[in-house]
Amino acid sequence: MPGSNRSNVCVQVEGCVAERSLKIAYLCDISPLDENLYSGGNTRIYKALRKHAGEVTILPTTWFVAEPLRRAIMASPEAINLRLRWRAHLAAGRLIAMGVHRALKQQKYDVLFGAYSFQSMYRVRPPYPMVTAFTADATPTTYKQSEVGQNFGSFLSASRALDPLFLRAETDVFRHIDLMLWPSDWLKASADALYGLNPEDSVVVPWGANVPDPGPHAHIPALTPDDPVQLLFIGRDWFAKGGPLVLETLQELRRRGIDARLTVIGCHPPDFHDDPAMTVIGPLTKTVPEDMAKFECALRTAHFVMQPSFESYGFAFCEASAYGLPSLCLRVGGVPVRDGVNGHALPIGSGSVEFADKVIRYTADPAGYAALRLSARAEYEQHLNWDAWGTQVSALLSERVARIGAA
Repeated sequence: MPGSNRSNVCVQVEGCVAERSLKIAYLCDISPLDENLYSGGNTRIYKALRKHAGEVTILPTTWFVAEPLRRAIMASPEAINLRLRWRAHLAAGRLIAMGVHRALKQQKYDVLFGAYSFQSMYRVRPPYPMVTAFTADATPTTYKQSEVGQNFGSFLSASRALDPLFLRAETDVFRHIDLMLWPSDWLKASADALYGLNPEDSVVVPWGANVPDPGPHAHIPALTPDDPVQLLFIGRDWFAKGGPLVLETLQELRRRGIDARLTVIGCHPPDFHDDPAMTVIGPLTKTVPEDMAKFECALRTAHFVMQPSFESYGFAFCEASAYGLPSLCLRVGGVPVRDGVNGHALPIGSGSVEFADKVIRYTADPAGYAALRLSARAEYEQHLNWDAWGTQVSALLSERVARIGAA
């Protein structure tokens, strides 16, 4: 599927320099045309490559001769599907890799680009010289060994006995990939140490916000001791995203004389979490104009987005920065929140008192709050957007492809 190109590879043609687009084969276990899975990140990665790197062809997501197994797994309940799919993919890896090999031979590509599903790259060896690249916000073993994975535990505890086999498969994949593109320093450090990666082949390129650029703000909501404080929670799972702690922080602020209010987007908290200062909007679909308008209004009028969850990344924080909205979260995984730049990431174990202290600090410092809003927007403009990701990745891929051409 062709796309416009903003980065070219220079090649010598009859003594002069010519330019051509990169030809990229895109490999993932789910089509990037499905915007609902992988929190929309798969789609954004694909579109950014099309916009900035060249032509992108989506390789089949089928398991080829093992396709009946894939279909059976996809028909299973989501909790089982998510955990069984990648394990079964590895088990059938040799058969699936043969199909990917045949697909790559259909035309000549410069790059094989894998996203999210490392298992899709398992046992795949390009049939001709090409650059291989991969991006994900976590890997199975880095996730399991992190505070994020340990917080959620293991759904399939019996699978722990197979962890050494999974680690060997991951190591085999990543050591054969030319360029790893991690969205966070946390993941790069974890992956480099765990898989023994060459640091030059393991690069940090932050992911972006999964919303259109709203543009700079003409109006920043005032924040003073006399103004209501608007907190915003965004998440499909009230408990997994830290909803109870957000509500406790709301109540702590009100106990301390702050007129705090909370808006909830993405879910309906249980009845026993009800509070008169809480407004529940519920699930929204950003591709629906009316829903997107509600989402945008909430981000433009809030003072802080608060999501004290255990995350390997977190697109919500990128989206908050796009609107110049500071984030309050936990310092865990690769959350794209830098203290004093686009919000504050508090140590694990922080409670409602610590989060309330951060909010109250800014009610007493309106100028400091306004500066935080501006720096949050600057963080988005410089780092947390998909054009920045696409531009940097395109340059990295082009340089690697040029090396092959010069060899």
